Amino acid sequence: MTLPLDVLSVNSTHELARRPRRLRRTSVIRDLVRETHLSPKDFIMPLFVVEGYDVKNEIASMQGQYHYSVDRLTEVVDSLLDVGVQHVILFGIPDEKDAEGRVSLDSDGIIQRAVGHLRERYPELFITTDVCLCEYTNHGHCGVLDGSSVKNDETLLILQEQAISHARAGADMVAPSGMMDGVVAALRFALDDAELSETAIMSYSVKYASAYYGPFRDAAQSAPAFGDRRGYQMDPANRREALREVLEDVHEGADIVMVKPALAYLDIIRDVRDSVNLPVACYNVSGEYAMIKSAANAGLIDGDAVMLESLTAMKRAGADIILTYFAEDASRLLNPTS
Repeated sequence: MTLPLDVLSVNSTHELARRPRRLRRTSVIRDLVRETHLSPKDFIMPLFVVEGYDVKNEIASMQGQYHYSVDRLTEVVDSLLDVGVQHVILFGIPDEKDAEGRVSLDSDGIIQRAVGHLRERYPELFITTDVCLCEYTNHGHCGVLDGSSVKNDETLLILQEQAISHARAGADMVAPSGMMDGVVAALRFALDDAELSETAIMSYSVKYASAYYGPFRDAAQSAPAFGDRRGYQMDPANRREALREVLEDVHEGADIVMVKPALAYLDIIRDVRDSVNLPVACYNVSGEYAMIKSAANAGLIDGDAVMLESLTAMKRAGADIILTYFAEDASRLLNPTS
């Protein structure tokens, strides 16, 4: 028996033909018409490197994430490569710090040794390093201080040396994260002048002064000893300013631009994607990670499902690259046979 059209509350057979559910019936058809696809190749895994030997200590505020000594990095990199993740970004935590972060320039420093160790063992691994001073200063700010404020241009000189030392150690890409004005131009000039022109720059072009960074500052031991970073990181209330920052970095020679954080800033990711032709990255930050982990552990959500939904949202918003602590977990779900 067929139902009359008036029962279906439609006015024409043309309207009756509109059945979006036809393309949702099975997983096979849903896969065929899916608009946004996640892949392990989209991810960059952040790793925290500490001094010492045979160290693998879980970070209290970031369940499932660890501090690794250089010799234990192979353990995690092997696991990442097994599931198809080929990119890492390294954050170093030295034993000693100073007022200007010059410990970061040591050719035998924590990051330089970590890069060399991985470069020798994994020629296929793409290694990015964080270029900033907050992990290396005894005050936790991202640059050289003048009283309570950061001196921009003096900081750039140290960051130039840091980037060169990372590139000479074997880094494929450097990622300046301190939001210093002119940092991309300064690093590009320094790297090119040092005959390191193949070293790429992924700029933290849009980095907000966010409350989502709390667990990271615990992990990197980089919380400011006083004040905050609102004088150099962006105001979360500003949207148009993000495009000014991005376009300036593009002009200065960035190879990849980034938005940080990700989940609360999907509108910014979309704005950036619509405004530039460069690859766009976003950072799925520690607070976003910790909230999902905590809610899952409390039985409030399906952690795996929320993880994949969140990462998909970032990709759908326009991110080509996602820095995420979920890189290995998500990749295992995306490639269950790996």
